[in-house]
Amino acid sequence: MPIPPEFSFSQNNLQDFLDCPRRFELRYLLHRAWPAIQSEPVIEHERQIQRGERFHQLIHQHQLGLPAEQVGAQAKDDLLSLWWVDYLDYFGHLPTSDRFPEYTLRAPFGRFQIVAKFDLIAFQPDGRAIIVDWKTGFRKPSRSIIRQRVQTRLYPLLLVEAAHHLNHGSQLHPDQIEMIYWFTADPLHPEHFIYSTERYEKDKRFIHGLIEQAERYATHLFPLTTDERFCQFCTYRSLCQRGQQAASLDQVDIEPPNRFNINLDLDQIAEIEY
Repeated sequence: MPIPPEFSFSQNNLQDFLDCPRRFELRYLLHRAWPAIQSEPVIEHERQIQRGERFHQLIHQHQLGLPAEQVGAQAKDDLLSLWWVDYLDYFGHLPTSDRFPEYTLRAPFGRFQIVAKFDLIAFQPDGRAIIVDWKTGFRKPSRSIIRQRVQTRLYPLLLVEAAHHLNHGSQLHPDQIEMIYWFTADPLHPEHFIYSTERYEKDKRFIHGLIEQAERYATHLFPLTTDERFCQFCTYRSLCQRGQQAASLDQVDIEPPNRFNINLDLDQIAEIEY
């Protein structure tokens, strides 16, 4: 099935394509619904997702200017309250001038577009731009895994390509950009990634390569992943005859699928729409 010209590539669908091209086709081109659970136990999975959504909503309100005390009073369970206190302790050490929470950027990229919704874009007084992403997964992945994620490569690239209107009309240089992942599972040790011109050029080639490969598959066949560990967390596993049983929440030694409603780790609450 050809990829429609109006299709936008995001960290979610590109990561799905990288993990399993067939899942990309089923989810984003065929829009195939499949009645399978993502993980066990289901109730705890759903509770964690809802808590993560609520946490992002609280941060959004605070970043828009509501007083911390007023926002924090909405945190009704103990774990969410703890996350909120840890967030305030962290954000107090992040000097910013202009802040853009829950902000979507889009840019032309070859024959298609690339798009991302940022938890926070924060400009520092010296003109540097920081991307902050709040992660509410059950545990913090290794730095090497985070580095390999499409999000780590797409978000800074898109900031270079499309954020000039946030920077008083001036295009950001890659060396001015830093991406920070902050984890509720390890609030004292966020992961910092300093961007550079070299990384920018590599990331452009990488994203272009993924899109070109997706176009080639679209004219023939989207193959199944060769790494069946990804199938454990995939709703399409029975459709693809890759098993019936969902993996448990403590089996997070691999990076599972990455839409917020099925992710158990790095992209637990990716690109939430309020």
